[in-house]
Amino acid sequence: MSAIKFGTDGWRAVIADGYTFANLETVARATGQWLHKQYGDDASVVIGHDTRFQGPAFAAHVACVLGSMGIRVRLAEGFATTPAVSWATLEEEHSAGIVITASHNPPKYNGFKIKAHFGGPATPAMIADVEGELDQLAASFDLRAMEDLEAEGLIERFDLQRAYIGLLRERLDIEAIKHAGLHVAYDAMYGAGKGVVTELLGVPRVTELHHDDNPGMHGQAPEPIDRNLAELSEIVSDQHLAAGLATDGDADRIGMFDEEGNFVDSHKILALLVKYLYEEKGLEGAIVKTFSTTDMLDRMGEKYGLPVETTPIGFKYIGPKMVESDVLVGGEESGGMAVKGHIPERDGLFIGLTIVEMIVKRERSLSGLVRELMEEFGPHYQSRTDLHTTEEKKQAFLKRLDTKGLDLIGNREVKSIETLDGFKFRVKDGWLMFRPSGTEPVLRIYSEAPSQEEADALVKDGVALVDA
Repeated sequence: MSAIKFGTDGWRAVIADGYTFANLETVARATGQWLHKQYGDDASVVIGHDTRFQGPAFAAHVACVLGSMGIRVRLAEGFATTPAVSWATLEEEHSAGIVITASHNPPKYNGFKIKAHFGGPATPAMIADVEGELDQLAASFDLRAMEDLEAEGLIERFDLQRAYIGLLRERLDIEAIKHAGLHVAYDAMYGAGKGVVTELLGVPRVTELHHDDNPGMHGQAPEPIDRNLAELSEIVSDQHLAAGLATDGDADRIGMFDEEGNFVDSHKILALLVKYLYEEKGLEGAIVKTFSTTDMLDRMGEKYGLPVETTPIGFKYIGPKMVESDVLVGGEESGGMAVKGHIPERDGLFIGLTIVEMIVKRERSLSGLVRELMEEFGPHYQSRTDLHTTEEKKQAFLKRLDTKGLDLIGNREVKSIETLDGFKFRVKDGWLMFRPSGTEPVLRIYSEAPSQEEADALVKDGVALVDA
């Protein structure tokens, strides 16, 4: 079983290489054993899949495996977003949710995400427990047929995506958005979010990009970051639309463009959410952010009297906080964020449409809302590069940072260092951060400064330090 390794909230592998029906069955059986140990004979799950190759067949296979183990299964008919599975798990009080998806990874991958009973990502401890079951499987397994399991009521199909659209209609002021007459563009990146925005706002108000059935996704990883969304940016600016939205393969991450075609990154979206929920909706709670996320959130916490907590990088650290304590907004630099009053899970469509709702309620353009943030809380600009190097060079540099640190970055004096998850060096009015990939010879280098030029310069100086 050593060939199967779990990651942040599940398992992923290349289709027809590591991701086979046999390996998928192994992972599903391990999950079933964990469910039985945790929930006994009352164990039940929701299963959904995104739009990747063989998604329906993979999801049906997992349903049959778990059903054959006596676990009750609610199987989504057609593709569904990951947040839809998380919501249904919580709403219907299931033991867990399972999503057949590789999220934002290239189309040659598929995966197996596990969602906890509380409607968010399975905790690291839960994932470790499931992985521990891989070496405890019986040699033989009796896989039963779908029709028999359905006849006995162990597998039940339902329209999860339709229910999720209904949820968004309830929790967002869709009528206000429609009444305002805003026109937006939505790039589904061939993923599970396709059709949702048009269903909510109506055909005349939505320009769709990449909504056709294409499991190969034209070879493009469905990750909603600036460099992957040039077409969306052009359409928004050329057609003078109110905003552009993009979500990843399973629609839990968001990317956005303002009416001028400028990318609005996750740092700014998180800040906009805090301001809107606190000032306009009268909500309070902690701001939870990951280590690589903007200091603007700290400034907002100071002004509003809200606690700010910083976690290691990964939404797996934020989801449990949303459940255990009173959190207003939680999020990370890579596009995953959650808010009070929804689910403790990343939800790209809900977040993106909340920002559109904000445009309507505040009667300001998205670029105007971003400028307002900068004027009120100071300019905060970020930069990042993923530096490909050798493993030897990566480890030598990390050892240097650990033993000697840095006194200067370019001509900037280092004021302090933080090591929560990587190495963050604070300089006057900014910071530079190094964080290694755990699986590749890659160093991720992040920065924040009062201007884009200064942020880019910090990252450039960071690259030079690695190469020195």
